[in-house]
Amino acid sequence: MAGAATAGAGGQASAGAPDLPRSAAGVGGPWLMTVVISAATFMEILDTSIANVALANISGGLGVSTSQGTWIVTSYLVANAIIIPVSGFLSKAIGRKRYFMISIALFTAASLLCAVSTSLGMLILARVLQGIGGGGLAPVEQSMLADSFPPEKRGQAFAVFGIVVVVAPIIGPTIGGWITNVISWHWIFLINVPVGIFTLFTVGAVVNEPAALVDETEKLRAGGLKVDYIGFILVAVGLAGLLVMLDRGEAEGWFASNLILTMATMAVVGLGGMVAWELNHPDPIVPIGLLANRNFAICTVLIMITGLLVFGTIQIIPQMLQQVFGYTAYDAGLALTYGGFISLLLMPFAGALSGKVDLRLLLLPAFATQAVSFWWFSGFSLQSTFGDAAWGRFFISLGLPFIFIPITSAAYVGLKPGESDKASALLNFFRNLGGAFGISLCQTLLARREQVQQARMTEGLNDLNPVFRNGLDTLTTQLGGRDAALATLYQDVQRQAAMMAYIELFHVLMLLVLCILPLILLLRARKT
Repeated sequence: MAGAATAGAGGQASAGAPDLPRSAAGVGGPWLMTVVISAATFMEILDTSIANVALANISGGLGVSTSQGTWIVTSYLVANAIIIPVSGFLSKAIGRKRYFMISIALFTAASLLCAVSTSLGMLILARVLQGIGGGGLAPVEQSMLADSFPPEKRGQAFAVFGIVVVVAPIIGPTIGGWITNVISWHWIFLINVPVGIFTLFTVGAVVNEPAALVDETEKLRAGGLKVDYIGFILVAVGLAGLLVMLDRGEAEGWFASNLILTMATMAVVGLGGMVAWELNHPDPIVPIGLLANRNFAICTVLIMITGLLVFGTIQIIPQMLQQVFGYTAYDAGLALTYGGFISLLLMPFAGALSGKVDLRLLLLPAFATQAVSFWWFSGFSLQSTFGDAAWGRFFISLGLPFIFIPITSAAYVGLKPGESDKASALLNFFRNLGGAFGISLCQTLLARREQVQQARMTEGLNDLNPVFRNGLDTLTTQLGGRDAALATLYQDVQRQAAMMAYIELFHVLMLLVLCILPLILLLRARKT
């Protein structure tokens, strides 16, 4: 991150070798540090996907509707998203190691508060605190890795981070479903407490605060800590409006709802004002000026699309298996897990390759594999099996290691030393934002296309159609009544319409991936 360019890339030399002052590796060296800090981030990302699966159980346990319960997820996403883009500033102002440990401690304490919550209001408050604590973990870990490994080994370090970011959401639904069904929803939060405490102490023992960063923090404080309050307020208002709009839009009827209109106004005013303000601020809290770097700007687009694909498919594939094929939440999660194991196996291989070949040679076939996977899913029918779903997920997971690691490595080509914290914050922000867009886009398209398909299918289902009439008579005889026959027929139409909607959605995702392939060619990739 701190200047990842090498010969031929035209950028700065790296400031991230393990023996240089900016290294965060302490006792045990950089690899032990990588494992320790990755455990904290894994805990946070895993908890996010687990909570989504347990939403219905949590809502029932607290005596609220599922619609009200969705605020449990929304509140976390909003708090998390607001903190991520400002985590670079907080890291410098507080001290990177200290800020990382504060984030772990806050996330752990908030997890305990979530576990003992007795009302929706109490749980939402705890989730906000959890989001604030969790928001600082991934960006800070990424900057620590970039500063502690030389460019030729950085891909291998990012492979560990890639396992956290890619694998945790894949296994989360299965783990969450098992814990919720076998034990209790309280335990999806309670398990974070011992992990958080252990991680807090190990981070304190094996992670260094580099002398260069200590000097930066002291200089920042000595000059008077000037916080960009206006920038923070604008980004908070804008992101809150945008994420609530995306998360609640379909359920609220989009712009027919006063809530969504209000959120859209907040998003436009807040984010528009933030861009104008931060571009003219001498020390912006959100470093959007980094987007002037071509490589970094392209990588933010690619990581945003990756977030859209990862989080969108993690939600819609289990949803399809449950809605159309009648799977339980646990079985649907297993399809993701079985197909996703290949990512775990290929991450180290992708990390090793990213330090040896032109990163574009990894990104192009990897994104092409995503297009193939969506083409596979677009061929589904009501006769498709668990194995078909697992193979489709396998194809998606096959390309993810060769997407995530090269993007993460290529993003810092040409950046100046000292910009790692800011770059990490923006990359993680755009990844999460892409996930929010992905979930909203998928749900909206599914709802709209399912309505269209159902309307088309029912046009000819009336007594004037002899095929319909004969079929209904046969069903009436088999089921012993016309009402039962009509109910069965309507259920079949709903399944067919839903299947067609999912097929159309996978076609859209395939075309989206194909459209971004030319963008990869514009990257300046590190070569050896």
